[in-house]
Amino acid sequence: MILALDTSAAVAVSLLDGDDVRASRTEHAPRGHAELLSGLIRDCMEEAGCARGEIGSIVVGTGPAPFTGLRVGLVTARTLGFSWGVPVHGTCSLDAIGAALADQVELTVVSDARRKELYWATYREGERVAGPDVAHPTDVPVVGALAGPGAGLYPEALPGGTVVDVDPAWLARVVARRLAAGETDLPTEPLYLRRPDVHGIPGA
Repeated sequence: MILALDTSAAVAVSLLDGDDVRASRTEHAPRGHAELLSGLIRDCMEEAGCARGEIGSIVVGTGPAPFTGLRVGLVTARTLGFSWGVPVHGTCSLDAIGAALADQVELTVVSDARRKELYWATYREGERVAGPDVAHPTDVPVVGALAGPGAGLYPEALPGGTVVDVDPAWLARVVARRLAAGETDLPTEPLYLRRPDVHGIPGA
């Protein structure tokens, strides 16, 4: 069994038996990640009738995303992995949408970076070919179709986008494919892409 989770935008959890989704939950709560995530994990495990000893690995989205929400998912995944004695694998959260929409020959995935900016990455047949990076909406280098959690935020600058949530089940499938191809470096380091709002005092 694979526990997959992402907190880069919504709070989302999936529990998979191989490639089959046994349970999933998604909640949109911009400031409720910490309060919601543990409950969603518990609900998925109860629905699937899965004990923690049946979890063989954990997959987590590494962003890009603002600091607070992303940190909740990464810390939870690492803590559970340590407690349960199972490996934890990470991948860019936008990869889930790129893989889910792999029928698009070319695709640009965007999510909300706040500060009137977007995180973006581009994909060709499901494989990331550029990004992730952060830019003002008018500077996002759109290639092909446009989709993602941030696709409807700036319609004047980026018209015609399709709003799509990050599905953790697709994160798990991306990781499974990479592991099967012999890739071993799938770190859980966060992709913040820019410094936090508060910095240290120079010279302090």
